[in-house]
Amino acid sequence: MGSDHHTENQHNLSSNVEISVIIPSYQEEKLIANILRQFDSDIRNSFSIELIVSDGGSKDGTVKIAKKYADLVIENNSKIKQNISIGRNIGASNAKGKILIFVNADTIISNVKQFLKDVEKEFENLKIVGLTCPVYVYPQEEKLKDKLFHLFLNIYFFTLNLIGIGMGRGECQVIRRESFLKIGGYNEKIAAGEDFEMFKRLRRLGKIKFLWKHRIYESPRRYRKYGYIKVVITWLLNALSVLILKKSLQNEWKPIR
Repeated sequence: MGSDHHTENQHNLSSNVEISVIIPSYQEEKLIANILRQFDSDIRNSFSIELIVSDGGSKDGTVKIAKKYADLVIENNSKIKQNISIGRNIGASNAKGKILIFVNADTIISNVKQFLKDVEKEFENLKIVGLTCPVYVYPQEEKLKDKLFHLFLNIYFFTLNLIGIGMGRGECQVIRRESFLKIGGYNEKIAAGEDFEMFKRLRRLGKIKFLWKHRIYESPRRYRKYGYIKVVITWLLNALSVLILKKSLQNEWKPIR
């Protein structure tokens, strides 16, 4: 897993890390502070958390902001473009926690403290290898079409996990470390659809639970730029390509900033 040509900047990390929060980033200076600030010192000490930002080569202020908050910031200094799968794997390869929480740089967790309590509680059951949550757009930007679309999508994902097909969106994927290592992490050949492909493989090792009570929020920027129809068609085409050809249709998931 992972890639060469990257540097690390880290604060003093506790050797007794239970949870590693891994955030891949690229040109996220506008939003990344929001997720990082959610894991304040009290939260991190209470749950023995390390905060890792794995940056794909941002040219804006992302890395500078990340260094203010994160325990570890990994910078991509190579000329090779890094997809989100590579970014997550690099973060994971530097993580010390028994539980890996992958969130995106534009993610907000509705109730961080309760979320972490429930994550720890759920993983007491050794049959559970992964957790995921419903995803909605930021409440202050939510429109009726956002509410309806995400409600349908969340019910669909919940149902897939219920019937034994692993499914979880990259906005929040919580994975037992040993299980993550056992399946070899994210497939670095997949630039889009890597999240569902990972959970599909993860499901073979045990149970994935959908935590309905916790809401994860994301920016609606992609839906606003392209519209839901185009986004869904892109998702479907990438999913089919991953299933049939074992690689995503797109070489990169174009950032919307």
